[in-house]
Amino acid sequence: MKKNYIGIREARISLSKLIKDVKSGMEIVITDRGTPVARLVPAQGIALSLEERLKNYASCGLIDLCPHTASHIGAPVELPAGRAGRNGNGEDNNG
Repeated sequence: MKKNYIGIREARISLSKLIKDVKSGMEIVITDRGTPVARLVPAQGIALSLEERLKNYASCGLIDLCPHTASHIGAPVELPAGRAGRNGNGEDNNG
C-alpha cells in the first residue's frame, strides 16, 4: 500500500480528495510539524447495519430518531399479485 504524508492544515483543506485516494487503496499519514500523528487507511470488513448507521447519524445531530423502532411498526404488508398500481377498475393509476 502506497503511503502519502501530509500536514494537518493541508489535510483539512483537501479532505475530500484524501478520502478518494484512501478509497482507491492509498494510506495517508497525517503529520503535525513533521511528526506522524494519524493514519487514514481503507476501511475493510466494516459493514454497519441500518440501525447502527441511524444511531451514528443521530449522535452527530444529523437526524432525530423516532421514539418507535422498526420492530414496533410491524412487517411490510404484502399485496396480492397484480394489484399494485391499479385502480378499482383494473386500470393503471398512471393515467
